[in-house]
This record gives sequence, C-alpha cells and structure tokens, in this order.
Amino acid sequence: MRRIVVGSTASILPMLLLGGCLGGSSNNARVTTASMPVIAAAPLALSAAAYVAAASSIDYYEIQAAELALQRAQDPANRAFAQRSLTAHRGTSAQLSMAGRRLNLLPTATLTPEHQAMLDALKLTPDFDNTYRAQQAILLKQGISLHGSFARSGKSPTLKPVAQNAEQVMRQNQSALRR
Repeated sequence: MRRIVVGSTASILPMLLLGGCLGGSSNNARVTTASMPVIAAAPLALSAAAYVAAASSIDYYEIQAAELALQRAQDPANRAFAQRSLTAHRGTSAQLSMAGRRLNLLPTATLTPEHQAMLDALKLTPDFDNTYRAQQAILLKQGISLHGSFARSGKSPTLKPVAQNAEQVMRQNQSALRR
C-alpha cells in the first residue's frame, strides 16, 4: 500500500534532494516506486526559506566541488568545466545572497547531508574525474528541477528571477557537461 505524505514543504525537500542524489548514484542502490512515498496530487511550492536553503546548498557544493576539481582533475575538460562552474555558482550565490537580504533570508555556507556525503565521496575517490562528472550530472538535474520549480511556482517575487537565472545557468552547465 502506498503512503500519502502530508506535511510542510520543508519535510518534503529532503526527500526531493535525496531522490535526486539516488537517481544517478553509482552505488547500485535501487529505489522502486513501491518504496517511494506518494506525494499528494497538488504540487506544493517551496517556501522562500526552503528554497534559499536548498539553493545555497547546491551553490556551496558546486563551489567546493569545482575548487577540488581544479586541484585534482586530470582531464583538461573537467578542469575547464570546473572553472566554468565555479564562476557561474559564485554569481548565482551572490544573486541569492542579495535577494535573500531583502527578505531577511541569508544563505548559509552549509550543505545538506546529501550534498555533504557527495562532497565527502568526491574527496575520497581514487577515480576523481569520473566521480566528478557523475556527481555533476546528478546535481545539475537536481538544481534545474529546484530552480525551475521555484521559478514557476514560488511565491516570492524577489526570489523568482534568481531562480529563473539559476535554472538557466544550470541548463547551460548541463549542456557543457555533455560535450
């Protein structure tokens, strides 16, 4: 029997983030629809605070991973992508910070547990280049979903343009990663 999850968007966000991380994990974990909770039919928009927390975690992860890639990547394409990502996410992070100040919602330099686990795995992997690219594919998909959803359904007119820009930046990075 499937469960219906009813609760705040803050309780749903970790499931969405974890779902994005599991979707492309290389640990061969299998997630079936039977093990996934069913979310109520009406889509719930993230609150401004939940969006800022999730978006800042993505930006912080991207910055940390890119800095690590600039040190450890052997593939010149990965180093070039890391530089692009670093520049892009410093920009989106600054935009999020400026918009957040207007709403008294300052982003933090804190990673979600899922993003921290990804960064820890990246630091420890002996196959840095492949792990970096695989994690980027996961995080870009996750970020596009987060920013796109907030850009369409978010209730904050201050944050919606930030989400629209961040979604576009992540789509461009996703395209660059595929090359």
